[in-house]
Amino acid sequence: MPGQRPERPERPERADAARNRGAVLRAAEQLLAEGGGDHVSLDRVAALAGVGKGTVFRRFGSRAGLLQALLEERSSALRAAIADGPPPLGPGAPAPERMLAFLDRLGAIAEGNAALLSAHDAACADERYDDPSYRLWHGHLAALFADERPDLDAAFLAHTLLAVFDGALIRHITPPGDPRRFTRSVQRTAMALLGRDDFSPDV
Repeated sequence: MPGQRPERPERPERADAARNRGAVLRAAEQLLAEGGGDHVSLDRVAALAGVGKGTVFRRFGSRAGLLQALLEERSSALRAAIADGPPPLGPGAPAPERMLAFLDRLGAIAEGNAALLSAHDAACADERYDDPSYRLWHGHLAALFADERPDLDAAFLAHTLLAVFDGALIRHITPPGDPRRFTRSVQRTAMALLGRDDFSPDV
């Protein structure tokens, strides 16, 4: 259109930038494992990754942005599977089956990254609802709720279900001998909200 600036194709990431990004994310992951969210700072991450603090700041903007990027990396495969993967996680299956499959994968991510979830929520505060990963999860769940139960407030139900994905809660209710208790409980809650007693978790 006249007067409109043509869109520029995204430039591929330079090899050195990709290496730095990977090193920074791995450093943040290591610090989380060693001391939890309070142990992660841009200074510590930069020092451990072997890059300047300015490099971390320019790439991620803030501690919250860094944690958002780490969570996005953890869930990138889930994003792709929802959009283009085979059913039941991908398109083509009934809403209850898709929801169980989605919660199985999201639960596995949460159970394996409880410290990251706690740090992410603390750093992002109310802005977590604008986080790219959260928006994807919420939109997907809301669409499935709306498909199966158009009489209910699908957006609210999606927020309600995602509210239990709390790192401290996951650690609190997960016994050593039952690592998937959290996921099963969330799946059963989702099926109860749908009024579908005929679907049960398989984890």
